[in-house]
Amino acid sequence: MTALLPLLAGLGTGLALIVAIGVQNTYLLRLAASASVRVVTAAVVVCAVSDAVLIVAGVLGVGVVVERFPAALVVVRFVGAAFLVVYGVLAARRALRPSGDVMRVEEDAADDGVVVPAGAASAVGAPAHATDGQHVAERPTVSGPGPTDGPELAGRTRAVPPVRSAVPVPSLLTAVLTMLVFTWANPHVYLDTLVFLGSVANQQGPEDRWWWTVGAVAASCVWFGALGYGGRLLRPLFARPTTWRVFDGLVAVVMLGFGVALAVGA
Repeated sequence: MTALLPLLAGLGTGLALIVAIGVQNTYLLRLAASASVRVVTAAVVVCAVSDAVLIVAGVLGVGVVVERFPAALVVVRFVGAAFLVVYGVLAARRALRPSGDVMRVEEDAADDGVVVPAGAASAVGAPAHATDGQHVAERPTVSGPGPTDGPELAGRTRAVPPVRSAVPVPSLLTAVLTMLVFTWANPHVYLDTLVFLGSVANQQGPEDRWWWTVGAVAASCVWFGALGYGGRLLRPLFARPTTWRVFDGLVAVVMLGFGVALAVGA
């Protein structure tokens, strides 16, 4: 019972700190709605493990070292600000000139059993015109029964689905590297996790602080897991191009806002 109280306190404090609109959560939600389960899992692991390392380091007193070298945080701040601004500009470009993420979402929806609405699927299945100068090849329609068709299919038309154009969905390596930058190039993560959580944990006493730490680490695992895998339920919604444009517009606002805030030292 004595261990349960600090554990729940760490869980509540950890959730209160990470459940917010930020660059890390925004990017993970985008991956959840577009990437494969393998990519989402890798991103969730990066977020959870990074938070665990930072929390434990803060409990061990590394936050004191960070406070004594503010110049290091200045370098991290400007690197993170530049990355966020660039990513925000790219998101704004996607919002203004959508690249057809809807096709990839519909194409990958079968890997986790999420059903895409029939209207969106039919729109996706229709022959599309490339927006980047590339041609979308369309396979011919084959009429009449094939060699393996039964007599009940005689006289029917068999249409071969068109070849879809490639969509710039992040690969596993790209998603992991981007998430690492979003996590470790953010100076606030050192102040919030190393300094703040570390100091709160050490106020719990020599024994209870580790139960508090377990609760804080569990909060990160629960939140990022719920956001990554729960966000995949939104895949039918993201089968609509308009949804992607609205979401990318919001991503651009978040990224540019945080990037400018870091640059000016907010």
